[in-house]
Amino acid sequence: YAYVYLDGILLKRSWGGEIKNVRLLAAIGVDQDGYRRVLGVVEGHKEDKAGWLGFLKHLKERGLRGVRLIISDACLGLVEAAAECFPEAAWQRCYVHFLRNALDHLPRKGDDDCLQELRWLYDRRSLEEARRDLAAWLDKWQKKYPKLCDWVEENIEETLTYYRLPIQHHKHLKSTNMLERINEEIRRRTRVIRIFPNVASCLRLVRALTVEMHENWIEAIRYINMDLLKEHKKEALRKLDEAA
Repeated sequence: YAYVYLDGILLKRSWGGEIKNVRLLAAIGVDQDGYRRVLGVVEGHKEDKAGWLGFLKHLKERGLRGVRLIISDACLGLVEAAAECFPEAAWQRCYVHFLRNALDHLPRKGDDDCLQELRWLYDRRSLEEARRDLAAWLDKWQKKYPKLCDWVEENIEETLTYYRLPIQHHKHLKSTNMLERINEEIRRRTRVIRIFPNVASCLRLVRALTVEMHENWIEAIRYINMDLLKEHKKEALRKLDEAA
């Protein structure tokens, strides 16, 4: 599985008259043929390093290997656990979450064009083009929004990792939107059940839903053409040989 998407799901449910949180950790992978697969869903008491580390080690024991890129938000525990379990894999910070976090550094009545222009950086064809436009963006907005610009300059490289991979894959790799849509479907389908007797019953339902999605993906068209990744690797090796 070259590409792996990780995210936590928070469900609020009633147990015996009390509203409690149910935290689930989910992993979706894209296999060597380019099809999506549900790799696992487990209960996570907290979305901390220990929880993610246990989950990722479990996936490795089940045979998860060949990971080239991990796509997630900037949850510190998740990022640390992923780096420990898959040190050979690069990390892509979801640009959608990044833009939401940027709002914390922008005044409430900030110019909408500022973030809109920042979002456009993720539609560029190459990393060089994105960095060139980033420099222009920083030059334009630095005086008006210094706090935002300093934060963006410090953190944005984490969101540009996908530019190192085939351009045809970019739209699928720059965010966790695919997994977010699954989370929304899980929330929608579990909302009708107002009371679960325990966490295990909630987990059984969520797993049943993800199995249904998994089976639909098996019969669906290919999500990503992985032949392009093989060609990309060959081209990178060729350039290294020429440089040597």
